[in-house]
Amino acid sequence: MSIAENIAALRARMEAAALAAGRDPSEILLCAATKMNDAERVKEAVAAGVDCCGENRVQELVQKQPLGAYEGKPVHFIGHLQTNKLNKVVGKVDLIQSVDRLELLEAVNRTALRLGLKQDILFEVNVAAEPQKGGFTPEEALALAGKLGDYPGVRLRGLMAIPPISVKKGDNCKYFAKMRNLYIDIAAKKYDNVSMVCLSMGMSDDFEDAIAEGSTMIRVGTAIFGPRHYS
Repeated sequence: MSIAENIAALRARMEAAALAAGRDPSEILLCAATKMNDAERVKEAVAAGVDCCGENRVQELVQKQPLGAYEGKPVHFIGHLQTNKLNKVVGKVDLIQSVDRLELLEAVNRTALRLGLKQDILFEVNVAAEPQKGGFTPEEALALAGKLGDYPGVRLRGLMAIPPISVKKGDNCKYFAKMRNLYIDIAAKKYDNVSMVCLSMGMSDDFEDAIAEGSTMIRVGTAIFGPRHYS
């Protein structure tokens, strides 16, 4: 199937999952995870109607952006981000989804202030407390959201999570539900510099469960572009 056909099939599944959960399908955005796909393939996904593009690697972002790969759609950074590469990301993307530690938050804030802008971010939450993964604990995310007024160079727009790989349907619902509750808790506080609009969770294998539990954005690569072939 072509990229456009894959996206059409994906949209149909998203709509069915939303309706089954009693939700409006228009509430859920589709972010194309574009890692290891060249600019032309990304352009195909944009033309087929994804809502935004998510890049995992700074090198790929820098290569594809001048080629107009994301033109017409917002571009997000969704991968692990090193502080020494922030000058290539801050102000160059619409949203950094993967702010996963205090050091990075502070560095993004400093970089944005130096550039005279405000960078939209999400907190990445290690919702399953996996030792091999980065991310704030839910408790850290809640506490830090209350201090965002001290970081005028950023604006917290929501949360992102990558739960464990699900073995069977429903495995990750408990993690998605925990993220939804944390999102609601932070949104209810009315903190300075916090405007919660995005709960980014769910990928190719579990996005329907994520939608059932309140996701507002799914990040999908394989179901759009096919399997990645790592050398």
